[in-house]
Order: sequence, then structure tokens, then C-alpha cells
Amino acid sequence: MADEILEILKNARSVGVLTGAGISAESGIPTFRGKDGLWNKYDPVDLATLDAFRGNPLKVWQWYLWRMWLISKAKPNAGHLSLAEMENLFPAFLLITQNVDGLHRLAGSKNLVELHGNIFEGKCRDCGKVFEEEEFSELFALADRKRLEKMSEEEFKKVVLNGLKEEELPVCPICGSIVGPGVVWFGESLPEDALERAFAFAEKSDVFFSVGTSAVVQPAASIPLIAKRHGAVLVEVNPEETPLSPYCDFVFRASASEVLPGILSSLTE
Repeated sequence: MADEILEILKNARSVGVLTGAGISAESGIPTFRGKDGLWNKYDPVDLATLDAFRGNPLKVWQWYLWRMWLISKAKPNAGHLSLAEMENLFPAFLLITQNVDGLHRLAGSKNLVELHGNIFEGKCRDCGKVFEEEEFSELFALADRKRLEKMSEEEFKKVVLNGLKEEELPVCPICGSIVGPGVVWFGESLPEDALERAFAFAEKSDVFFSVGTSAVVQPAASIPLIAKRHGAVLVEVNPEETPLSPYCDFVFRASASEVLPGILSSLTE
């Protein structure tokens, strides 16, 4: 199986990849659902909505800063790094991710679509202004990934959970509203331009990888099927079976950090 897909990749001109939580789980990033007693009494659905933000922006930002603090400790793994290298091997390559952790960026990926946004960016829900990571860290120093990485748990609790006040939250310089995190909340639509770019690339892919995604969250879950429908060879890299598995031409029942470095190595020999 490995030899066959390698031969196909060596002749491929357009390669697409969709990644999900599985690739970042290998970097130690939790799913944030019930794994930390600090937030067990809160349902993520009650915090990751515009209504929640309007009602209590301080509480929502404290929760997101806690998530950002956890993510800041994580580093790209061999799966992320291999995909960053793979984009240089094909005339056309696009990495589409459902993850908001920014690890693909840290790994060096350039041809990247973050369908659900980036947790270290900011977005004003009133005027629509998006603040990229570096710009947002200047507007809201607590959102700086490197600063959070250096914080101990004790310092984080003191500064963010016990010390942060609503008047210290980031304010949009355009409209004066409080800026929220740059992720897609429940009830919000995915960015149209990101979705259109992902769908358009899937349609012209020669090979399409689904890596570490459960293949159940729409509309992302339909992207590999669009690629397949337009003639792409479909490859799944996932330790577990998913609803996508029956449609795949090649399936690797292992993690991204186990499979992708081997493929990369063989392609660059």
C-alpha cells in the first residue's frame, strides 16, 4: 500500500490536506471538554457564543486565555513539521485545518487555510475587523503566545483568573467595541473566503489527505468527499475508523507523526 501511494504522489501535481484535532493531540493539546476541574461547571457551548460574550465578556475571555495558556505550552510535532515540508514538493498544495491552535503556522506551513480561525488572533464582532496574531498581541498583551508560554500556573491564575478586569479587555480601535478571540463560535458561519478556497482546491486535487479528523463536523467533513467526487485519490491517516474510511483509497491506521514523516522521507530520497 505504501509503495503504491508513494508512486501516485510522485506524479501528483495538486495535493490537498485536511487536518483535525488528532494531529494536535500528539502535541499534548487537550480537547477542553471536562479535562480540567477549573472549568468543569461550564459547558463550552455556553462560553463559545456571541450571546455569552455579550453577556459576560470577561468570563469568556478568561476561559479563552486559559485555553491559550495551555496551547502556548505545546510545540508542533513531526506530523505538523512533515506537512510544512510537503508543501514544497508539489506544484500546488493546500493545508486546510479545523484546528485553532496555530501549530501549523509555527511548523512553517504557508499555504494554509484555518477554517475555524486562530485562537491567538482577535476579531471584532461589530465591525468585522480581524487582528492577526502579531497585531493582536500589541492590542491585548495577555494574548501574546510567548508571554503566555512563560507564565506559570500560579502567575496565570493571579493575573488572568483573579486579576483581570473588564476595562482591561481589548477594544477595537475602529468601532470601540470589545474585541473577541479570532475563532468561529457556535452559531457563527465559517469565513466564506476560507471555505471557498478549500472547496475550490479540493475540486482540483490529484491526491487529498484526511489527517486526524473525526470526519463528522460539517462543512469541513465534506471537503475530502468533494475531492474524491472530482477524481482525487483519497488517503486517510487516523488511528480510528471514521465515516470517511469507506470512501478512502488508502487508509493508514496510525497517527500523523508516525505516518507522515515516512511519506516525506520516501518522497525526498
